Amino acid sequence: MGIYTVSQLNDYIKQVFSHDPQLGQVWVRGEISNLTKHSSGHYYFTLKDKGAQISCVSFRMTNRTLKFEPESSMKVLVFGSVDVYTVRGQYQLRVLDMRPDGIGELYKAYEQLRNRLEEEGLFDVSHKKKIPRFPGKVGVITSPTGAAIHDILNVLKRRFPVDVLLSPAIVQGEQSAASIARSIEHLNRTDVDVIIVGRGGGSLEDMWSFNEEIVARSIFESKVPIISAVGHETDYTIADFVADVRAPTPSAAAEIAVPEKSELTKYVFSLSLRMEQAVMHYMSDKVRHVDYLCSRIDHKRFAEILRRDLQRVDELSSRMEFGIAKIIESKVSSLSGVAGRLNAVSPLNTLERGYSIVLRSRDHSIVRSIGDVSPDECLDIRVIDGTVKCSVKGIKPERRNIDEMELNL
Repeated sequence: MGIYTVSQLNDYIKQVFSHDPQLGQVWVRGEISNLTKHSSGHYYFTLKDKGAQISCVSFRMTNRTLKFEPESSMKVLVFGSVDVYTVRGQYQLRVLDMRPDGIGELYKAYEQLRNRLEEEGLFDVSHKKKIPRFPGKVGVITSPTGAAIHDILNVLKRRFPVDVLLSPAIVQGEQSAASIARSIEHLNRTDVDVIIVGRGGGSLEDMWSFNEEIVARSIFESKVPIISAVGHETDYTIADFVADVRAPTPSAAAEIAVPEKSELTKYVFSLSLRMEQAVMHYMSDKVRHVDYLCSRIDHKRFAEILRRDLQRVDELSSRMEFGIAKIIESKVSSLSGVAGRLNAVSPLNTLERGYSIVLRSRDHSIVRSIGDVSPDECLDIRVIDGTVKCSVKGIKPERRNIDEMELNL
């Protein structure tokens, strides 16, 4: 056989354990004690019963998938493989999954998750969405073979027939939580106006899928309002707290989702009657008001007022015409004065006194001096009643100008 070192012996024992199929996958029931939650995220604890105990290790990757928070003295079911920690020569149970064992432990896990989600705000009223009053299509998430779907369909048919879109889901067992979450995501991609999610009654273990965190977060993240209808009236699940509305039963959820057809008919009739009465009251009130105004009118007095006002209009018209005539007369007088002053300086008046204006024919410039013309140049002489065409035969300067020039020299 040879001689083993301690390490070799422990390694051999580890191989023996790992090759035994019964020890590779085993469920163990017991009570947690000496629980240590390491900063690395690993859990170390002892699983015991009345007569024995075994060391257990649950690594961080496994702990992330647990649906509750392990605590000392909690009764649990542990699934794992028997392993050997060769450094200490100690055999232990390597945990692969863990679940609460018994109603008390399930309720403790339920309380842990409920408190944690409540602290995160998933139950706050501010996040609740309003259920539409007149939905066109109702989505239902439940088992297609259970009693809940039949109850929902019967109530909807009786109260207010609408289109129903069933998204079948597993509502009990290992895969139920993931199935419910997928159905919620699926219906959110459709045109449903409200979603009913739930199942009929059962034990706490039967309805445990509605206490799973994955279902709670799917309900919270849903864009479509959700009515939770799980179990009986006294049953409360995490889904009930997260949902926008909680119904005590699936039938009650259907009653919440749609209005009562007969009650709606009565309500419409009541509105129609109220509208008709309001119109009749309005018309009667206006007729009374017209009658009152007619009673206040004296026909003779009205005719007298009319004649007086007509006379007043004539008077105002005459005053207006007189005022306009005075204004025109004043403006004509002012215009005459301005025209007289303008005529006083008008060149035409100068021509009337025998003067004339000499213009050069080629450019109609005024001739003011003998220097402005030359012999044989054509001139236009403007007189009061026309123009005289002539030409320059010669230029004769005035003697006075010559004398003045000589004097200046």
